[in-house]
Amino acid sequence: MNKLRTCITPEKQFVYGIHKPSYTVCNLRAGKKIERLGAIKGSDDEPALDNSGNFPDGTLSIGKADWIFEIPNPFPFRGTTFIDQEWADASAADYRRISLPAKEQASLTQTLQEAGVSSTLFGKLPAAVLLALATCSTDPRDLIQLAELSCQIEKDAAGLPVGLLYKRKKNGRIRPVMLDHALFEAVANNPCLPDSYKKVMVVRPGAQGGSEIVGEWPGNGDSSDTHVFEYLRRNSYIAGGHYAANMADDAIRYAIKDLSAADIQGVRHLYYQRTYIRLAEFLGLELPTAQQGLTPEQLEGLRQKIQCALNNQDIASPATLWGWNFGFDYAPSGYRLHASHQQIHQQYAMIPETVAAYAGDLENPCGELPAFGCGDMVAEVMLHYREQSGADFFDDYIDCIKNNRRMDGRTDRESSLVVWQDEHAMLFVPKAQTSQWELQLMALNDEEGKAVGNIVEAGPAMRASLDRGILLAQKALAGLGVRMVTSIEYPKRIASKGRKGEPGQHLIYAFLPRLPESPGAFSEAQLRFINGHYPEDFAAVCRQQLINFG
Repeated sequence: MNKLRTCITPEKQFVYGIHKPSYTVCNLRAGKKIERLGAIKGSDDEPALDNSGNFPDGTLSIGKADWIFEIPNPFPFRGTTFIDQEWADASAADYRRISLPAKEQASLTQTLQEAGVSSTLFGKLPAAVLLALATCSTDPRDLIQLAELSCQIEKDAAGLPVGLLYKRKKNGRIRPVMLDHALFEAVANNPCLPDSYKKVMVVRPGAQGGSEIVGEWPGNGDSSDTHVFEYLRRNSYIAGGHYAANMADDAIRYAIKDLSAADIQGVRHLYYQRTYIRLAEFLGLELPTAQQGLTPEQLEGLRQKIQCALNNQDIASPATLWGWNFGFDYAPSGYRLHASHQQIHQQYAMIPETVAAYAGDLENPCGELPAFGCGDMVAEVMLHYREQSGADFFDDYIDCIKNNRRMDGRTDRESSLVVWQDEHAMLFVPKAQTSQWELQLMALNDEEGKAVGNIVEAGPAMRASLDRGILLAQKALAGLGVRMVTSIEYPKRIASKGRKGEPGQHLIYAFLPRLPESPGAFSEAQLRFINGHYPEDFAAVCRQQLINFG
């Protein structure tokens, strides 16, 4: 078989390539078009600038171009990362380059007041300008006007919003009266919009449609510290539906700085609870009789029963699916820049082992196909790695992280890739980042020394560590100015008596920030990811962000 393309080696060291280009270029241009570019400001003695340097004569000799590091991703299906040495050296010299500026204060209302212009101008602005203002303004007065231009809002005698106006469509469905849907989404997702408007537009149960609430945290209704609802998305892009754990309307969270450990515990508890309940149904276990949530102690008791049943029953191997799109933005041109409502929310589902296969006849299947789960690709890498090297992939991967050395060879800078670690989980910077600021969280071994590959194998201490690692990852990224993060889970298939899954597979979470100047283009479509820093320096700045976080 072909050699597996990965930076992990049985020698417990990361391996990567370095391009040190030196080359010549045959000049095929026939003519020249020398033109003035302009003048050097404040320098009357210097001649005008022109573009003659763009039209050289003869063959070009490139003696020492920038070095380019080429790092195969540990997981070949995630491509390869390329680091420009010049950019990375500049970041190593000044960590302030690895950050995003704070959002600027912007107020059209204030500008109009200072210019003596009526605020009725809002209603005359082009749609693109309104959309830009809805995403960029930090003035609640702006956003209230924009909200009222986007939909029809019901108010009380004091002029405060109490709901939306709805209309019945021809098909009988009731929908809000929407004047500008893109503007509605943009302004409703702006953290500076007053909470009273957020509630009636998107946060209150039912505001976004008829999705049923089938879970709640805390389960006893006490919402003094946090409050999370679990919604069923029955007609989902995921076959069989999915679930969403959203912060409730009395616990609004629009920014990571407002997110607490209790909030994360709530949304994650609902994920664990729904998964365990569904598995209990598959296994024929006794289910709770009362319509109320499980306590943490009841949750763990159910997980242990599931583990025992899986050891004695042979069922199809489902897999968990978990993701979180934090952050929202719209370009004035109408391009949506991230996927979801900015409320703190996480989506999850279960996917089957196989799916019926068809070939034109929609009534009669011709076989079956493996149902896709991203964790299965990790298992395939492990299998090929073992066949090729005779070693365990994750044992070597963890040792590579422990033994990491800086890519630039410097000894005067920090070399660790680890951002945070306890005895159960490790938050680290992958050697080959697929997002410029990617972080990953890995579950380590349990108390018996076995790799934890999914949340069914994770006991209470492991689950608590994973929850904390997820929170710390978001806090570190937010501290650097990140406003949009896509987070995904790579789980092992849930093993039963007859299906053991891939031995030694560790559960991994990837946190993928979206940066302003990295929209994704042809390089990323080819799985070529371009970075401007060394991973060791990014780990160092992430650790700095967590110093003041308990």
